[in-house]
Amino acid sequence: MQNDRLSEIFRFALVGGASFVVDYALLYFCTEWLGFHYLYSAAISFTVSVIVNYWLCVVFVFTGAGKQTGRQAALFIGSSVAGLGINQVCMWLFVEKFGLHYMLAKIAATFIVMFWNYVMKRKAVRG
Repeated sequence: MQNDRLSEIFRFALVGGASFVVDYALLYFCTEWLGFHYLYSAAISFTVSVIVNYWLCVVFVFTGAGKQTGRQAALFIGSSVAGLGINQVCMWLFVEKFGLHYMLAKIAATFIVMFWNYVMKRKAVRG
């Protein structure tokens, strides 16, 4: 059982890394190339990465989770919206109050949101 959980955590970390690359690249692209304010870019990139993350979690991380119920999908979406809120507050705080560059703020925000995501997404996907 413990090896299964460690394997699951490892897969979650891989998927999280891939999702972070999507999030980080889109944040940069939307801000630097499209000229969006960093908070708008952060919301867009976070949302796209959540969609990618959900699909990869169901297919690769939480194997055997089965068909998702409406309750599980609602919990996943709700936890993602809360994660977006945490991300946005962290981004604003780190950039506006602590003076970090928005790309560095994203790294710090990601570490904070990561813990929330694992607990809530596991509950959402596993039921």
